[in-house]
Amino acid sequence: MKRNEMLAMILAGGRGSRLHDLTNKVAKPAVSYGGKYRIVDFPLSNCANSGVNVVGVLTQYESVLLNSYVAKGETWGLDTKDAGVYVLTPRERADAGLDVYRGTADAITENIDFIDSYNPENLLILSGDHIYKMNYAKMLQYHKEQNAAATIAVMPVTMEEATRFGIMITDENNRITDFEEKPAHPRSTLASMGIYIFDWPKLRELLMTDKDDPNSDHDFGKNIIPTLLANNEKLVAYKFEGYWKDVGTIDSLWEANMDLLKDDNELNLDDPTWKIYTGDTTVLPAYIGPNANINTAYIPQGSHIDGEVDSSVIFTGATVGKGAKIVDSVLMKDVVVEEGAVVTRALVADGVKIGKGAVVGSADSKEILLVAEDVKGVE
Repeated sequence: MKRNEMLAMILAGGRGSRLHDLTNKVAKPAVSYGGKYRIVDFPLSNCANSGVNVVGVLTQYESVLLNSYVAKGETWGLDTKDAGVYVLTPRERADAGLDVYRGTADAITENIDFIDSYNPENLLILSGDHIYKMNYAKMLQYHKEQNAAATIAVMPVTMEEATRFGIMITDENNRITDFEEKPAHPRSTLASMGIYIFDWPKLRELLMTDKDDPNSDHDFGKNIIPTLLANNEKLVAYKFEGYWKDVGTIDSLWEANMDLLKDDNELNLDDPTWKIYTGDTTVLPAYIGPNANINTAYIPQGSHIDGEVDSSVIFTGATVGKGAKIVDSVLMKDVVVEEGAVVTRALVADGVKIGKGAVVGSADSKEILLVAEDVKGVE
């Protein structure tokens, strides 16, 4: 892929409010996942594997950790002469007392100078908070073959799930004929994945017009895509086949971690042909003690297990003490579960300590319990 053929912009500035305490001090794309990764590792690794060499990461809320993390382009091999990861923040707007990005489209508009400096033919726009593997080069090839103004990655969801997404209505040739944002009564189940390729000159012109529209939400779903359709521009759906998860809630983040335990796991983090890169962590190998009893678990390096682990995902640096039981749960980085404690159907946040003999969660609970503060043990 030629350097100026396509530039990527990752929208990584969302609040992630439905993840509650997990995003109080950390941006959603920086939340831990799968033992040793962060959510933002996935779009960045996809870019690196797809030959997209220049990536802008647009951050805003609780961005200190995220900014320092993604600025290390070497993690994804994007630190060479012809490649780079660039952190783009709305500092000038904030310093001027203005609101930060007014919407997803406005985030791109405010960084037009950066994009123009590379003069790309096409612009790839990605959400920074989804778990998936995708070859963007194949999507670009499809976009060019279709001679489209915009190509939108979609995948089928259930009719119930469709009410939570932007939904595409297409004809027999995958041309998008209509778009509905979170419809109460969906006419299709093709959900937008928040992955777009736009013809940059056309998008640029539209963004500049949208910028000065006082009635606009400055949003791709609410404004830009409907305007392209109204202008009779060609928009096509790129049907994705594979694993994709919007981890916007505690339950969905727990589910995405638990999916790693499945025999038919489509994500396959051990696939050498499509690596998911992450920051290096210098830790010892996992320690499985003499009292450990493990039945179906995902256990990375740096963890210490001396209790019972059943159908659970353990992150780097987590400790499970003697006689402790972890069932259907996710223990994030550096969690400590002391002797005799029981954790069931829970997601335990980074660094939390579960005291000796404490009981957390329930097998009968319909929702996953988020444990974001230390739990006192039995005296």
